[in-house]
Amino acid sequence: MIIKNGMVFGEDQTFTRRDLYIEKGKIVESVDCLTDLGEVDAQNLYVLPGLIDIHSHGAAGHDFSDGDPKGLEAILAYQYAHGITGYVPTTMSLPQEKLLEVLGSVEKSKEREWFELAGRRPGLARLLGIHLEGPFLDPSKRGAHREEALCPPDVDFLKACDRACGGRIRLLTLSPNLEGAPELIRALKGAARTGTDRKDICERLHISLGHTAADYETCRRAFEAGADHVTHLFNAMNPFHHREPGLIGAAAEADCMVELIADGIHVHESAVRAAFRLFPDRVVLVSDSMRGTGLKDGMYDLGGRQVQVQGSRAALQDGTIAGSVTNLFDCMKKAVSFGIPLEEAVAAATIHPARAIGLADRVGSLAPGKDADVLLVNQKLELVSVNPV
Repeated sequence: MIIKNGMVFGEDQTFTRRDLYIEKGKIVESVDCLTDLGEVDAQNLYVLPGLIDIHSHGAAGHDFSDGDPKGLEAILAYQYAHGITGYVPTTMSLPQEKLLEVLGSVEKSKEREWFELAGRRPGLARLLGIHLEGPFLDPSKRGAHREEALCPPDVDFLKACDRACGGRIRLLTLSPNLEGAPELIRALKGAARTGTDRKDICERLHISLGHTAADYETCRRAFEAGADHVTHLFNAMNPFHHREPGLIGAAAEADCMVELIADGIHVHESAVRAAFRLFPDRVVLVSDSMRGTGLKDGMYDLGGRQVQVQGSRAALQDGTIAGSVTNLFDCMKKAVSFGIPLEEAVAAATIHPARAIGLADRVGSLAPGKDADVLLVNQKLELVSVNPV
């Protein structure tokens, strides 16, 4: 298939008017590689890679932590309809047995092939792994997570979680100031360097710092030990201070990616612009969406806590923000409305999340050899088509 005349977003993060060639679900070099010569005219349209959300709890009335395969299918359908073709469902902090049960529901599901990069289901986003947000979080920065479900970092429990979901955890959020956190980071990332029997999980799993009151030195040491990601920058962490720079200061000096929820609720637009300046080519836009996303105002459950959704805001009864009711495509548009150049916003929703979870060789851009997840978007940044045929 040929997508003609569009402004194609390239790996160099620029738009070029050119044709895009797709054969059997892959981007190919030229028309000479095609057996299917069908055409789609993308005149006056942007041609973008499918977006990738690596931090989302749910949508459309469902939550990944429900452990319900049918609910997960509904989430995947919602995401795909909104331009998110790659999805990393995210857990809430749950009692250990419940968490293992939720993770196990994926492996036991008859639809577990959704996790395979080669597999596709029409109309559904593909699952690219799992984000374990908790239970290794700082109680003082737990946000909407239930305090009784939190526990100290534990390598053996983490391995049990990974086994339960068939070795699919890609991202782990933890607080580096908790007892056991330095040992867990060293055990995982030291194993990756020395090639022990835990090498597979170590190479696949990325450690994210978040939900923490940790100071600068603690975070700096965690990054030096192998952490390479930050969970929802600015939220659930100490603010940047000129004498106490904390996690934000440590991350600015580290080789890491940083998540940002650009929904206009979690982070002020000025801070969104500052983040893109402070972390050039390292921002990963995420939605942090919960089950109320795509539905009307009302009360919704998030990790066993009641959340009031009113307009664009989801919050606990005490006013604590509790996830979002947006999706990644709208976060990308919102970032552009805040003054972020379109090219940077698109990269933050495609190339950067793919890089953050170690899958940039397969997804996240429209380069030859990569999976052909393609969006057509008009000049008003309205979604026109997902994987047009």
